[in-house]
Amino acid sequence: MNQFKSSAELKASAREHLLGHYGTVIGAFALMGVILGIVTIVVSLIVDISTVPGTILYYAIMFLVSALTGLFTSGNAYLYLKLICGRPVSVADLFYGFQLCPDKAVAMQAWIALITYIGSLPQIIVNYLMMTNLNQAVKLMLPYALSLILSGVVTVMLSLFYAQAFFLLHDFPQYTAKELLQKSRRLMVHHKGRLFYLYVSFLPLILLGLLSWGLALLWVIPYIAATEAEFFLDLIKHNTEAA
Repeated sequence: MNQFKSSAELKASAREHLLGHYGTVIGAFALMGVILGIVTIVVSLIVDISTVPGTILYYAIMFLVSALTGLFTSGNAYLYLKLICGRPVSVADLFYGFQLCPDKAVAMQAWIALITYIGSLPQIIVNYLMMTNLNQAVKLMLPYALSLILSGVVTVMLSLFYAQAFFLLHDFPQYTAKELLQKSRRLMVHHKGRLFYLYVSFLPLILLGLLSWGLALLWVIPYIAATEAEFFLDLIKHNTEAA
């Protein structure tokens, strides 16, 4: 019987590998946040979301932006795989996704973003109605809460199904984007509960990060990313599905 590492063991190993590299991983996280933040702000400033056409245009542009973030997601996966494997890392690793199969990275992220948007569609519609008709805002609070729950469920399920896709891209770049997504789903069979528990175990740290005005998240998010890479390597070591 395969013996997978516990959540505590994965997190302990992640902390060990992070020692001496916090400057690099925090720098990479901050840089990615600044880039995506600037793009989001610019789009919000130039697109009028008070009209239906403007709202549609806004979400269309943001969908494109979401797809392109696959390049950074790929680079981020590469950085943490190198870190966990004991290889030297640098902030420049964040841009490796622009070199290795960028089309596949964008295609995978576009598929994930598409499903996310479909799951978030009720929330988007209700949010627009609340913004354009303040008199009905109170009556729409319940539908909005339900739409938030639906969006959250979709997001969590996608994060579990496709958690290994970008790691797999760097181990098996010969596979197509569709194959990588399929292999991630198959790898996660019987392991979604383990990963979900791992994510939940970080909630206290995330809460503390928020209470620190987000400053502690500069440490927490890289810690989570390193643990995800540990999870992947532990998973694939005991699983021949991706081979």
